[in-house]
Amino acid sequence: MVLKSRDSGFPLSRRLSAGLWVALVLVAGLAWAAGQVMSVQVRTSNLRSRPSFLGSTVTEMVYGTQVKVGSRQGPWVHVTGPQGRTGWLHESALSEDELAMVSGDAIAATGASSEEIALAGKGFNDQVEQEYRKQNRDLDFQTVDRMEKIVITPEQAAAFLAAGLVKPAEGGR
Repeated sequence: MVLKSRDSGFPLSRRLSAGLWVALVLVAGLAWAAGQVMSVQVRTSNLRSRPSFLGSTVTEMVYGTQVKVGSRQGPWVHVTGPQGRTGWLHESALSEDELAMVSGDAIAATGASSEEIALAGKGFNDQVEQEYRKQNRDLDFQTVDRMEKIVITPEQAAAFLAAGLVKPAEGGR
């Protein structure tokens, strides 16, 4: 006896079998994505307690560190580091490639910081700044230099936003 549904000419057992295969492919894809390994591609990046630049720092991850990918929330990726520490990294700090800083036959000790990468993307570097200073000798750069040294913690930024009644979207940029 072959069971047929009212709306299709295919036997019910065949449709259930096809549905089972689709479900298996989806589960396998999710398992692969969850087990994916990525590498930190910036000199340093803070592993955050939540998917936000305002999340407290769990630990600092350095260039080339391999992390196991968990879930994603917007541009944020939940990862597990080599010592089993978990937290959130922004996707811009990660690469699917296995990375190692190499200089000749030895591993190099430095890389570009996330700030340097952001500035380079905007066209800034030491040479551009020196040329700008040369062309604008009458400008006072001391205030800018002092401002560049100011460090604001995620807790201070969160307090500032709370005082202004600003609620940043979680998982957003």
